[in-house]
Amino acid sequence: MAFAIIRTGGRQHRVAEGDIVDVDFLNDEVGKEGVFADVLLVADGDNITHGSPLIEGATVTGEIVEQRKDKKVIAFKFRRRKGYHRTVGHRRKLTRVKITGISLGGEKKATRTRKPKEEAAE
Repeated sequence: MAFAIIRTGGRQHRVAEGDIVDVDFLNDEVGKEGVFADVLLVADGDNITHGSPLIEGATVTGEIVEQRKDKKVIAFKFRRRKGYHRTVGHRRKLTRVKITGISLGGEKKATRTRKPKEEAAE
């Protein structure tokens, strides 16, 4: 089963075709196709291709399913015996994406493909 590691919103996500992933907010409408061009690694069975740091020409496409908010995160600040306490919180905006395809694209630069162990022994 093929999977890829992509970078979006300062985070890395491991995705495979058909996965539904929550990523940081993308400013697109629901139902639109999104393309992630920051692909760090693509693995297809025994073949692993990685870039340094990115694979040129590789893309991961996905359909935007919904825009939503994450669970509420509470930060409580407190100083004992000082009468000081503050409660602040936030809800992170997320975009739910269904991965529709992984493509290596054109020419690969600075990549390495690992051979299976039985082929490497010959």
